[in-house]
Parts: sequence; structure tokens; C-alpha cells
Amino acid sequence: MRGVIMDAPGRISVGDREEPRIVEPTDAVIRLVATCICGSDLWPYRGVEPVDHAAMGHEYVGIVEETGAAVKTVKPGDFVVGSFVISCGECPICRDGYQSKCVNYAFVGATIGTQAERARIPLADGTLVATPGMPDPDLIPSLLAASDVLGTGWYAADAAQVGAGKTVAVVGDGAVGLMGILAAGQMGAERIIAMSRYPERQALAREYGATDIVEERGKEGIAKIKELTDGLGAHSVIEAVGTQESFAQAIGATRPGGHVGFVGVAHKGVTLPMDKLFFAEIHLHGGPAPVRRYLPDLIDRIWKRQIDPGKVFDLTLPLERAAEGYAAMDQRRATKVLLTLDGERRAD
Repeated sequence: MRGVIMDAPGRISVGDREEPRIVEPTDAVIRLVATCICGSDLWPYRGVEPVDHAAMGHEYVGIVEETGAAVKTVKPGDFVVGSFVISCGECPICRDGYQSKCVNYAFVGATIGTQAERARIPLADGTLVATPGMPDPDLIPSLLAASDVLGTGWYAADAAQVGAGKTVAVVGDGAVGLMGILAAGQMGAERIIAMSRYPERQALAREYGATDIVEERGKEGIAKIKELTDGLGAHSVIEAVGTQESFAQAIGATRPGGHVGFVGVAHKGVTLPMDKLFFAEIHLHGGPAPVRRYLPDLIDRIWKRQIDPGKVFDLTLPLERAAEGYAAMDQRRATKVLLTLDGERRAD
């Protein structure tokens, strides 16, 4: 089968990979209908993380082709959405709703790579969720978003204790930040402040519910948030970047007693300013999103057309042109790139 491979930083190829097969009775093999490029894929692409001929991709929707003898919740022919983390669904951690830290967890990007034509999904019952039927084609981008960025943005808003009547600030205007804005709107936030410098992302942020836009960064950005909130800061702050600056901005923008939901992937050298954190008197909660917890609800909202997260994809390319998609995201010419398996290309 064909699949995307990162040969080295900045070098993407599409080549032949081994066809997946059932190995364990809890496995499913799916034929991918759509996949995409994640902002976290840019870390190795930019050389921040080491990479050497790695199979890429962790966001996916597709049709089940085969299941192991122990799989009970999905069957061949089902259209499924899967979490970017493999989980059993049965251990105490999964039952507590933190499937991304399942005792058997594995990251799909590190072990499988779903920027490909097919994929073997271990622990299918705890990882995959079937849709009510075969989706209309226009729903596929939104269902794909649920696999990671929508679920991650939803978790960030949940971790930040977003709710009715609250003011929310969102640090980061990439796909996850935009999904955090969508989630905050769905959760009843009264005011949503998007921190964004890019006009096209600002427009989508407003469509998803942002009431204010702040273009400033650093101390100026924090001061602007304080100005908009009577000097107090936001009740809830979503941190969706993962850099030293974004963490400092999130902490500084939160009012005493407020909550930060952090989902930006932090890398080497990013540290928490414990002196400021101590005196800030705020709550921190985050990490890799337990997307599987939210999938049934998110699929239902998408199926009923209550939300349209698929608009976050602003460039669609066939799998064979994945290298163009990586370059477009790296150069900020695209917010998020969808990869199709049918050879079609769309640029909106």
C-alpha cells in the first residue's frame, strides 16, 4: 500500500509500505477514506524532534475491512472514526475517562502511521467509534477533525472549565485553537477572545463564536486581555501552542481562581515559571487529549449538523502530494491540510 514517510527533517515521500493484517484478535483493519497533517507533525519536519524514515499520521476515518475474533463494537463495512491514541476502554484509567493514558496506550503516529491507504488499529473496541451509517461526503472532513483537533480543542475547553457566562481566552489560532473556540461556544461561554494575527483565521474564529480578537503577544497580549476583562483576566484560558511564550501568556491571562486547559505539545526547553505560577493561584489541567471520551458526543453533533469543524481544513490534496501539504502548513499558507485517497484536490 502507499503511505507517507518522513525520510528526514523537511523531506517527505510517499512510498510503498507493508499491507496491514490482523495480528491480535482485538485488531481491526480499516481502509482509510481521509487523513490529514497535524501541527504536531511539523515538529519533526522542522527538525525539533529526530526523525528517520518514519511512517506519518495519526488522524483518520475509514471503513472497516476486517476484524479480529474478539472485536465486538465494529464490523466490516462500518464507517469509523478513531482516536489518535490506542486505548483498551476497560482499564481503570479508561473508565475514568483518560483513555489517552490507558495502561495499554500507544500513539497512533508513533506505532501505525495513518497517512496511508490502510491501517491496522489495535484494541479496536476501545479506540474506534462507528458512525450511524455511511456519512454524506460533506461530513467526512468534520468527522476527520473529531479524530484529533476537534477532540483536543474540546478537551482543552473542558479542562479549562468553560461554561455559561464565562470569559474564555484562546492562545493559539491553529486548528486546535480554532476547535477550542468552537467548543467554548458550544459550552455556553459568554465571551471568547481569540489571540490571532492572521485575517483568515480570525474570520473562522469569529464564525466559530469568537467575540474579540487580540493580535498582541507577550506582555502586550496579557495587558490586552486584562484590559478587556476589567483588569481581572479570563475565567478560562485554552493554551494550544506548547511554547514557552504561549504558556507564559496563558498563565498571565488567567484571573485568580481561573483555569488553564493546556493541550499544546511542549518540547525540550519549555518550563513552567513556578514563581509566577505560585502567586497566580490558578488551576492547570491538560496533556494529550482523551479524544475517545468525547467521540460519541462529537460524532452525534456532527451527524446532526449542529457543528461544522471540517471548515478548519483549508487545503485538500491527494495522498501522493503530501509533501506539498507539509510545506504549505510549515509556511503558514494552510491552517490544516486534508489528504484524500481518491486523487481529488481542493484549495479553498
